[in-house]
Order: sequence, then C-alpha cells, then structure tokens
Amino acid sequence: MKNSWRYATAFLLALVATAAGAQMGRFSSPHVMGFWNPVVGAGAEYEMQSAKGDKSNMQITIVGKESVDGKDAYWYEMSFNHGNGQMVMKQLMVLNGSDTQISRMIMQMPGRPPMEMPTQMMHQDRAPQTADVRTGGEDLGSETITVPAGTFTCQHYKTKSGGEVWVSQKVSPYGLVKSKSNDTSMELTKIITGAKDQITGTPQPFNPQMMMQQQQQPQ
Repeated sequence: MKNSWRYATAFLLALVATAAGAQMGRFSSPHVMGFWNPVVGAGAEYEMQSAKGDKSNMQITIVGKESVDGKDAYWYEMSFNHGNGQMVMKQLMVLNGSDTQISRMIMQMPGRPPMEMPTQMMHQDRAPQTADVRTGGEDLGSETITVPAGTFTCQHYKTKSGGEVWVSQKVSPYGLVKSKSNDTSMELTKIITGAKDQITGTPQPFNPQMMMQQQQQPQ
C-alpha cells in the first residue's frame, strides 16, 4: 500500500509539472513567497518569467473559509492555462505557527471532473511550507515600486536562498508584489476582488489510472 501511495504522489507531481510546463515553458510553478494574508474573495494575478525568458500568467485567490481542528483554514485556489483550457487547483490551507499545512486538495484539468487528493498522498514526504518570508529573511527596508498593477509601497526582503521579495499588506493572499530568484521572477499584474471558486462539479476520489488514461486522450 505504501508503494502505491508513493506511485500516486509521483504521478500527481509529474502531472502538475506537465500542466505547468505547457503554460510556463520548461519550468514548474514557483513557490509563492510572502506572508500569509488571506481575505475571502480577494486575490492576485501575476506574470512569471523564467531565467530563459519564458512568460506565463497565474492567478491565485482565496475562495472560502472553514475550520480545521479549531483553526481557521482557507481555500487557496491557483489557476493557469493548460492545453485547450484552464487547470485549477485549490488547497485548504491551515496556518500552524509560521508554516502552512494542507488539509485538503482538489484539482481539475480542462474538460475533466474535479478530483480530490487522498490525505495520505498529500502528506507523503511533504514538509510544511514557511508562510512568512519575514521569518529569517533580511529586511532591506521600505521601497516604492511600480509593477503592471500599479505603484505600491513595499517592504523589501532578501530570503535565505538569496531571492528578493517585495510585499505589501494591500495584496492578498501572500502580500506579494514582486519577487526574484535564480529561476523565476514574478510581478503583480492585477488585484482581484469578488473571486469565486472556479472548480465545477462534484469532486471524485483520485484515480491515477483514470487520470493517466485521460492524459493520453487527445485534447
């Protein structure tokens, strides 16, 4: 059983990387750095650029709120184009100290019903993600910067890995206005209000064999 979960996890990661690659060239979706600032109905759209110059757009929004073990949890939704349609993934994120943990995950490929990932697979070999770049980051001071979404007064941080992040309380869900790393840069292109869940239909249990068959079918 343990090997089957490892296979399913590897397949899901490969599937997401393939979908991301179709939209973003040959690099996968970056980890969004900033600080956890969820507001239901709010979000942001970003333009990303790889070190090779490939550009893509990604939208992240907060589309719901629940309680998990007495803690506030928010549905964090990410969407980007894939093939002939839009791929959508949403995660129920719980803040635990300065880390975020995933309680549930649902993904929907273009033209397919949504699938919910099993809890065992989500937590297989997965460490919590740091939700606050300010923890352990070097504060480089306040700066006013201009991006496609407008002009923002930001706090500028250098991360432990050597990246740079500009953040603002005016942006949800991660405060991110701009970031740079060795692999990817991101800029805010639009602040989103009134965001709604883009997952349509009733989520089905994750079936790796069915997803593999669907991926092999022409779009």
